[in-house]
Amino acid sequence: MVQFHIQPDSEIPASTQLFNQIRFAIASRQFPPGHRLPSTRALAMQTGLHRNTISKVYRHLEEIGLVESLAGSGIYVRALGHEGGGRLKSAIVEQYPQANKIVQESLDKLLGEGCTLSQARELFLGEIDWRLRCSARVLVTAPTQDIGVGELMVQELEQALKIPVQLVPLEQLSLFLDQTHGGTVVTSRYFIGEADAIAAPKSVRVIPVDIYDYSTEIQLVRSLPKDSCVGLVSLSSGILRASEVIIHSLRGEDLLVMTAQKGDTYKLNALVRSARTIISDQASFAALKAAVAEARDDLIRPPQLICCDNYIGLKSINLLKRELGLG
Repeated sequence: MVQFHIQPDSEIPASTQLFNQIRFAIASRQFPPGHRLPSTRALAMQTGLHRNTISKVYRHLEEIGLVESLAGSGIYVRALGHEGGGRLKSAIVEQYPQANKIVQESLDKLLGEGCTLSQARELFLGEIDWRLRCSARVLVTAPTQDIGVGELMVQELEQALKIPVQLVPLEQLSLFLDQTHGGTVVTSRYFIGEADAIAAPKSVRVIPVDIYDYSTEIQLVRSLPKDSCVGLVSLSSGILRASEVIIHSLRGEDLLVMTAQKGDTYKLNALVRSARTIISDQASFAALKAAVAEARDDLIRPPQLICCDNYIGLKSINLLKRELGLG
């Protein structure tokens, strides 16, 4: 069971702390699609927050499309993008609502048994043609203000899938899709609601990827001595902001947290001279090691460097490979 931690005396509002932690639980699939969120009563007992505050957080999550309220039942994580079953609209689909689900499940079973796409094409020509058309172009989208997380996803997907992947800012996605033919849009669950709202009307599928749950790194943060300085390095400003809030929720003022993006040389150099432990994403790790090496003569003791696993979870990588017919 996911445990939420709130620092009541923090300058960061309690609702912001809770919102970031729940959003992280959804994005990392600790709360998967269809998962029922704790009741406001249960969460109030766990966190000490007023139920009105928790209701406000739940409404905010619903407004951005991550959860949905079912009358008399509770609040549930929404199934979005391709996992929600979105497909090209046609009269046949409208006439037979379960048709696509049957085709998808049958095709996946064939692929799982070792059937090739060419062999399956004879049985499911329409579905296979659709998948091949979508597989012709893979797009990653993220907001311009946090384009670093998009760059991180592109690097990891190109390495894992062995195909070109194009980055399109979320604000430009609608225009881009108007000018292209087919494709698959990939994004983090943090942005899936916005991406799906843009792509679905254009009959373009969106596949959300689950992020790594950072359980090892969170356990490390829990174990750091009081008054330690921990550094965070990433391509993404959004990852840094969310991580800082989550660490604060876990440890409050016990830890000093410093952050730096890969390209911010000034902050990176200051960080390696101050932090005892530095956690970095893979894309930034080489730059971090270079900064430590350059500052070595000024360091009494080099910091402990921790390189995270991929930002994208392994299950999501395997899902993409299957959906794109890559193995």
